[in-house]
Amino acid sequence: MRIQIFFCNFAALNRLHMKIALFGNSQKSQIREEIDHLLEFFQSRGVEVLLSQELRQELNLTDYSSFDAEMAQCPVDSNPVDFALSVGGDGTFLTTASRLIMTNIPILGVNFGHLGFLAEVETKNVDSILDQLIQGQYTIEQRALLHISCSEDGHLASTEALNEVAIMKYGLSSAITIETRVNGEELNNYQADGLMLATPTGSTAYNMSVGGPIMVPQARGIILTPIASHSLTVRPLVVPDDWKIDLTVKSRTGSYMVSVDGRSQIMADTVTLHIEKSPRTVKLVQIGDHSFIHSLKDKLLWGSN
Repeated sequence: MRIQIFFCNFAALNRLHMKIALFGNSQKSQIREEIDHLLEFFQSRGVEVLLSQELRQELNLTDYSSFDAEMAQCPVDSNPVDFALSVGGDGTFLTTASRLIMTNIPILGVNFGHLGFLAEVETKNVDSILDQLIQGQYTIEQRALLHISCSEDGHLASTEALNEVAIMKYGLSSAITIETRVNGEELNNYQADGLMLATPTGSTAYNMSVGGPIMVPQARGIILTPIASHSLTVRPLVVPDDWKIDLTVKSRTGSYMVSVDGRSQIMADTVTLHIEKSPRTVKLVQIGDHSFIHSLKDKLLWGSN
């Protein structure tokens, strides 16, 4: 899936007033302290902050305005904020991205999690990184999404995935059969605990933990990775990202689970799924000498003796 890199418009950065929407995982004990620090930092730089409704309520920060994602669904030049800041781990970043898919607002992640392939800014560097953001020293990567639709007798709460779509057995039931077609041609009937379809961005997430291949984010493809397959000959497969994928599930319980970037729901096995590349993208803010190769070395310890 192609990533387009755009250098910032320095003329636009001459605006006297920058606005940032702040999202965070208030369940993490360190978040409140970090949020307080960020609010003081932005106030000292003359940056206006809008808080996500959940963060505003849970931390009782009623002196700040709340950010309304629906009001932000407008052309990029008239967005109510310039950037979104996600404070937490990659899970928090995915939640933030799901809220902002329709807005075109670029997102920068501050990492309080573990690996942090999406939320890459470490708290020890946050002040210098944010100063570079304010000064316009950044690039924007456009990350591809998967779009999920289902047959008429089904409804999905989430229809866009930045990392992955996982089709899995429900509860303690036996393995499910996932009839898979690509571009209308039968590919395979996967007998397994599930099947994952991941983007290159999501290749280092759940996909990696079940043995799927890692892809650089600049690659164009959709990864199909079986979860606990009952056949030793079945292996992960990467197909072009313009291919269309149809899935029909057979289960003894009459149901299965669909997880879209970790947001799960139960579906009847009469519901078929259609997955293809979304026309939308998520914009990630990149600052400094970031590279995916550096992330592999730093977070997965590649090249270490």
